[in-house]
Amino acid sequence: MNETLTRALSGVLYVVVLISATLFHQSFLILFGLLLLLAVHEYTNLTQLPKTIPFILSILSYSLLAFNELPVALNWFLLTFTLLTSLKAILFLFEQSNEPLSKLDIQIFFWGYILVPFILLTKIPQRPEGFIPSVMIGIYILVWVNDTMAYVVGKSIGKNKLYERISPKKTIEGFIGGVVFAIVAGIIMATFYFDQSAMIWSIIAFMVGVIGTIGDLIESKFKRIAGVKDSGNIMPGHGGILDRLDSIIFVGPFVFLLYQIINYVS
Repeated sequence: MNETLTRALSGVLYVVVLISATLFHQSFLILFGLLLLLAVHEYTNLTQLPKTIPFILSILSYSLLAFNELPVALNWFLLTFTLLTSLKAILFLFEQSNEPLSKLDIQIFFWGYILVPFILLTKIPQRPEGFIPSVMIGIYILVWVNDTMAYVVGKSIGKNKLYERISPKKTIEGFIGGVVFAIVAGIIMATFYFDQSAMIWSIIAFMVGVIGTIGDLIESKFKRIAGVKDSGNIMPGHGGILDRLDSIIFVGPFVFLLYQIINYVS
């Protein structure tokens, strides 16, 4: 089959499954549980971490924390831990060395970069008034708009490399274009799709464009250290689950924080 057609069909199937499952709370939780296990599989391959204990911990933690409402204090603990790990990941991104991570860092990133962010992602559409799938679907759309327009703008007018040492194809022009188009998409969705202000969705779009791109670069550094092009091969033409979800995984805790602040002040 033609490679372009294979990539297109694989991408369409991914989008259909993701959106369809997100429409219903239980299917959303089940899908993200499966995606978590695939992400753990790929992460352990990238870091040479033995698989058994991470898989057991992922199943137990996700089953206990994702399917149940958590105390406020536990939510804030998980969020704080993840945000601190995100800061550590950003520092790791800008380190000049491409040496393998220490065993301790591999464990920290397993918890704070993979496992807990997946759990927090499941909490984002769980609003006080109930499960609101449009919130997650909106985030998916913003990520796809950002990625697509960053590619289009970068391909068209991109001249200046964003971070060539880690991702040679990304340009500053593409990065700016992705952020701008994501914000425009956020305003449009807020106007016609969401019962929330354009300001909130502009902030989320900005987060997706900036923080999501950082997440993409961090995953690229993991792959560069491991000496591989893709995190996996589950999606023909697209790579692995981490290749598809790196932006969402990294930006998710920040969006969760934004909603915690909104709930507190409202």
